Amino acid sequence: MESQKNNPKNALIVEGGAMRGIFSAGVLDAFLLAGFDPFDLCIGVSAGAGNIAAFLGDMYQRNYKIYTDYSIRPEFISWKRFLGGGHLLDLDWMWTMTISEIRLDLEKIFSKKKEFIIVATSVSTGEARYLKPDADTCEDYLKASSSLPILYRHFPQIGPEMMTDGGISDSIPVIEAYRRGARNLMILRSRRSDYVKKTGITTKIYALLLRKYPNLSMAIQNRAASYMRAVTFIQNPPEDARILEVSPPASFQTSRLTNKVTVLKADYGTGMEQGKIAIERWNAMT
Repeated sequence: MESQKNNPKNALIVEGGAMRGIFSAGVLDAFLLAGFDPFDLCIGVSAGAGNIAAFLGDMYQRNYKIYTDYSIRPEFISWKRFLGGGHLLDLDWMWTMTISEIRLDLEKIFSKKKEFIIVATSVSTGEARYLKPDADTCEDYLKASSSLPILYRHFPQIGPEMMTDGGISDSIPVIEAYRRGARNLMILRSRRSDYVKKTGITTKIYALLLRKYPNLSMAIQNRAASYMRAVTFIQNPPEDARILEVSPPASFQTSRLTNKVTVLKADYGTGMEQGKIAIERWNAMT
């Protein structure tokens, strides 16, 4: 216990949110430019996990290119294809293209020997799975974590389980980071800090469409409560934890499926600005 007290583990937690991940991509690129990386533990969800992977691979603006180029191509997002029974978000195409053209530097990511966790959700149980990737499994785990059900019509198979979007079971895995021993925690959000998640009509529709997977359907219905538990933890942390939350400001415009490149570029710039401020705040906190 004394060792933990004197040398608290530093954690980076990055929320997902599809295209809203442009914000954390900007924050993490600011960290790369500054050579800032005090983290022992990195936990990411969906787009947030992908942004962490590029950060650990020292791949400045790799994911900026994904958000402002690959992600807005019609091969990736297509309402026509979706209404015809296909994917709205074609992750198969995205993974094939990015692995071929701008592949993650897997060797560098795992040469750093950091604890890197990718959050996915078990289709059968509806529970979070905290996956620990290596160079052979990283890309598959990232795809599973990013697989928004209904919008992407497959469930990736990871070992014996079908997996889906990690945001369903643990959108902001700050409690898991604390459970793993982190006491200095930086959380990169994709929503404003005052955002309150509620169970709306979209949630009910998703739960209904996935009723053949009852535990997953229930997890979707419980998502708002799970999300707000994490927010409550951030706002009222244990006495031995120090938390720095980095959230988009009111000017942030990107939504889950934004494809307007001018908006994406502006919000990436906002992330870069907030990243520089976050470095100063972290140094003052720790």
